[in-house]
Order: sequence, then C-alpha cells, then structure tokens
Amino acid sequence: MSRSSAEDKGQVEPTAALVVLVVVCAAVSAYATVINGATPEEKRSVAPPTLDRVVDVLASGGTVEPSRTARARQAGPAGYRVNVTVAAAGRRWGAGPTPPGTVNTETAARRIGVRIGPARIRPGRVRVEVWT
Repeated sequence: MSRSSAEDKGQVEPTAALVVLVVVCAAVSAYATVINGATPEEKRSVAPPTLDRVVDVLASGGTVEPSRTARARQAGPAGYRVNVTVAAAGRRWGAGPTPPGTVNTETAARRIGVRIGPARIRPGRVRVEVWT
C-alpha cells in the first residue's frame, strides 16, 4: 500500500489564492457596475402610492367620506401638486388645483363605496392627478 505525501497533492500558496480571490471579486464588481449603468433608469410612478395614501385618509370603514377630500389632498408626495376627485351618483367632490394636462401629469383611480348621505352608500370612484 503506497502512501502519498503532501508533495504529491496540488496545493496553492495562501498569497496566490488571496490574489486570485481579489481579482475575481474586482471583476464581478466591475461587471455589475457596467450592467447597472447600461440599463435605462425607470421613472418611478407617484400616482398609485399617492392614491393609496389618499384613500387611507378618505375612507372610514371601507367607505369614502367626501367631506374629507380637502384633507386628503395633503397626502400627496413632497414637491408635487395633487388634485383629488371623488365621484358617485352623479355628484362630484374635488380638492386641489386644476391639473395642467401636460405629459408630466400622472393619474390613478380606484372604485370604492362613497357615502353620499346618512345610510346612503353608492358605488363611486376616487381619482388623483399628480404633477410637478
């Protein structure tokens, strides 16, 4: 039975192994940086999260209270202007400046129950328009 010694096995010096590890890490980091810079940046949409915050302010028990429309307008993101409109049963409630109608205006809407009077809830829609 033959015995093998350490000289027969492939071994690498610790310094050489560390150098190879540093080179591989630098190559992967450079690759990730180039790929990240090559992909186009997506513009973040602000209307859907603004709609969520506005509905949180407007709704009580899952039903929108139109009297809260002016307060809900304050739920918009900093640096943006917001218009909030609630519509139900042929009536409209709104708060905020009139949107400019430019391509920078983002819109989001959601169907939800609207309280139009004591014990009177009708299907309606909450719409937000957000622009800079």
